[in-house]
Amino acid sequence: MGLRHLARRGSAPATRTLAGLPGGIVTRRRGRGSEPEDVRLWSEGDDRRFIDRNATARTGQLHVRTHHDERDRAVVLLADFRPSMLFGTRRALRSVAAAEALALLGWRVAADGGRVGLAVASAGAPTVLRPAGGERAMIAVTGALAQAHADALAAETGSPTRAEPPLEATLGLARGLLPAGGHLVVASALDDPGPGFDELLTLLAERIAIRLILVSDAFERARPPGYYPFALADGHRGTALPIAGASGESAEARLADYARRGIAGVRLDVESGPEAYAPLMERLDAVL
Repeated sequence: MGLRHLARRGSAPATRTLAGLPGGIVTRRRGRGSEPEDVRLWSEGDDRRFIDRNATARTGQLHVRTHHDERDRAVVLLADFRPSMLFGTRRALRSVAAAEALALLGWRVAADGGRVGLAVASAGAPTVLRPAGGERAMIAVTGALAQAHADALAAETGSPTRAEPPLEATLGLARGLLPAGGHLVVASALDDPGPGFDELLTLLAERIAIRLILVSDAFERARPPGYYPFALADGHRGTALPIAGASGESAEARLADYARRGIAGVRLDVESGPEAYAPLMERLDAVL
C-alpha cells in the first residue's frame, strides 16, 4: 500500500495511444473510438459525420462529438513465492522484492484505468484473483500478496525441506484469468520452474503479451568464495564448495534468450529497493 506514491511518479501512460499491432515503431491508433469524450463547437476541417444533432438543435450552432478509444487493458501479476524464492542475502527476500515490483506495476496499471489480477505460486494452494479495476481491486491484490507470502513463510518454517513445486501449473491458471489481448507479468528467479515451463511460456507468448521480472540476489551475481552448508528435500545435509559459474547462465543471458521468443523482461536486483524498481516498472508498463 505504501508504494502508491512511487507508482504515481513519471508521465501517466494514459497520455499515450499505441498501435494495436506489435512492432518496433510506436504510432497513434488510426480512426476513432466509440466512447464519447466531449462535445464542442464545430470548426473548419471537422468531419460532418460527427455532428451532434442534439447540441446543435439546442444551441442553434453546429457542435461535434469527439470520441476516445475504449481500450481495455487487463494485466495478471504472477508472483513466485515457492520455497526457492524465500531466500535473500541483502535487504529482503527475493519473494519480497518480487511482490514490491508487482505492486508498483499494479498501482500504475490501476491508475491508468486498467484491470489488475493476481496469481501466486507457492508450495501450497495457489492464490488467484480475477482482473478488476480501480483502487479497491489493487487493495485486494496487495492484501492477497501479503497473505500468500505469510502462508508461504509459515509453510516453509513448518517443513523446510519441502520439494519445489513446478511453476507451469500456476502459469496455466494465470492464463485462464486473461481475456484476449491481456497481459501477463511474471516475477520470479525461475529456479527449477519445471520441465514444461519454457515450452508453455513460449506457446502462451504467441497468444498474449508476457513480460518477465527476473529477480536476482547479490549472492547469485558475486558469490564470496568459501564452503556453504546445504540441505536437500530428502533431509540430507552437508557442506559444499561451490564452483564458480556453476549456478548456470547469467540473468542477462536468460533475458536475451526469452527476448528472442518475444518475451521482454528486466532484471530486478533485490538489494536496490523500491526506489530503484520504480523506473524499471515504468519502463515495463510502457510496453504493456
